[in-house]
Amino acid sequence: MAGRADSTVLAGARVVLPTGTVENGRVIVEGSRIAGSAADDAPSIDLSGHWIVPGFVDMHNHGGGGGSFTSGTVEDVLTGVRTHREHGTTTLVASTVTGEMDFLAERAGILSELVEQGDLAGIHFEGPFISPCRKGAHSEGLLRHPDPAEVRKLMDAARGTAKMFTLATELPGGIESVRLLAEHGVIAAIGHTDATYEQTVEAIDAGATVATHLFNAMPPLGHRAPGPIAALLEDERITVELINDGTHLHPAALQLAYHHAGAHRVALITDAMDAAGFGDGQYQLGPLAVEVKDGVARLVEGNSIAGSTLTLDTAFHRAVTVDRIPVADVVRSISANPARLLGVYDRVGSLEPGKDADLVVLNADFTLKGVMRKGEWVRQPVPVAV
Repeated sequence: MAGRADSTVLAGARVVLPTGTVENGRVIVEGSRIAGSAADDAPSIDLSGHWIVPGFVDMHNHGGGGGSFTSGTVEDVLTGVRTHREHGTTTLVASTVTGEMDFLAERAGILSELVEQGDLAGIHFEGPFISPCRKGAHSEGLLRHPDPAEVRKLMDAARGTAKMFTLATELPGGIESVRLLAEHGVIAAIGHTDATYEQTVEAIDAGATVATHLFNAMPPLGHRAPGPIAALLEDERITVELINDGTHLHPAALQLAYHHAGAHRVALITDAMDAAGFGDGQYQLGPLAVEVKDGVARLVEGNSIAGSTLTLDTAFHRAVTVDRIPVADVVRSISANPARLLGVYDRVGSLEPGKDADLVVLNADFTLKGVMRKGEWVRQPVPVAV
């Protein structure tokens, strides 16, 4: 049941703060923000036996709840946003897939309005500037080299709301495009790439700062030809995206990334498509047909993995219970790190006075029980106020 918590104390839980975990802690909500103190008579919700963590921040997401960010109507996009909010993602970037340039510019216009309304945190262009050798679930006939003029066209169409571009930076125009994006404060992400180690280092030196779904859609790590993975893991300037759904990555690969990059350089993402929070069946990802079976999305033609059906509450649960990543490290990866990258850490990504009251309540088994966004319960936990 939704309702505004104008002045409420969430008490008794383990609260994960930037400085550490507080046992029997409390979070004070006033209106839409976190406060530092509360009146003596402020109502309280007893959340003993639970965890309170910051709302999740997903910087790579194509849709959910049956709604597509890549081709759906405004209502379809909002359906996807609502679906992921119910699973704890209180800040979300909408990702596109490869399409015709004019179509992508049109999508940018639609999505930018939702950014301006506060429903989305920005736009991520994944394609068309990627390698045909590592195209994944992108239409090869629509791929193109990363021409800086065309990158600029999409930036302009997004009206200042473009947050990230995924590029195969080894292609002609790749390095110049990275420099252009860096100059304008937009994240240049290396992904869907067939780059060598040396080419990847060159792109990082030019200003790239993110690895799009590390390990996926790039050459594997080799002992003589280490490729992009080694360069991306070793450089402190790079944050690595990881899709922790049990399909995209073996647990050992996820552990390798955490061990080598450190929790401060990991961003857990969903790379979700329409079926997230919706179910198996037939879907479209851009112009390509996708079949989702047993929660795994694959192209009908070619059988490539086509995004995921992941939600971030599942990624959190898996990271703690299966991968045994410390809770505080998972919180950094799923909230603080992406918030910093997106330039919104002053408002979201941690539980601190003055920030938006975006938070997630988990039980002792790390199952989601409550979600609050800007002081509004998206999903209200039990027990209720006393």
